[in-house]
Amino acid sequence: METILINFLRILIIGFYAFAGSYHFINPEFYSDLIPNYLPYPNFINYASGFFEILLAVGVAIPKTRLLAVKSIIVLLILFIPSHVYFIQVGSCVESAFCVAPWIAWVRLLVVHPLLILWAWAIRKSN
Repeated sequence: METILINFLRILIIGFYAFAGSYHFINPEFYSDLIPNYLPYPNFINYASGFFEILLAVGVAIPKTRLLAVKSIIVLLILFIPSHVYFIQVGSCVESAFCVAPWIAWVRLLVVHPLLILWAWAIRKSN
């Protein structure tokens, strides 16, 4: 049963990151205001994030690269923390993306983000 659950979570994470990465190219405006204004080259950061999310989704799908891809997803999620903090600092609302109550932005940073890291780590083993 555990193997079935891990395989399901693995397929789900592949789809999640493939979609999220693709969306950086489909609707780059969605992410543009989420990139902190103190970072240089926001367009490059946006497209690079999307590229790496897609690449890492493929990496998770390949047993020989899965562990490296999972570790890289975790690094990428850590690199995204300043964006979450910035979103909170600007009032949890950006025109090009979405507005939420401040407490939701905090839950996203303090609960959802760590759960994404745990999810990645949970599917690291190859079978």
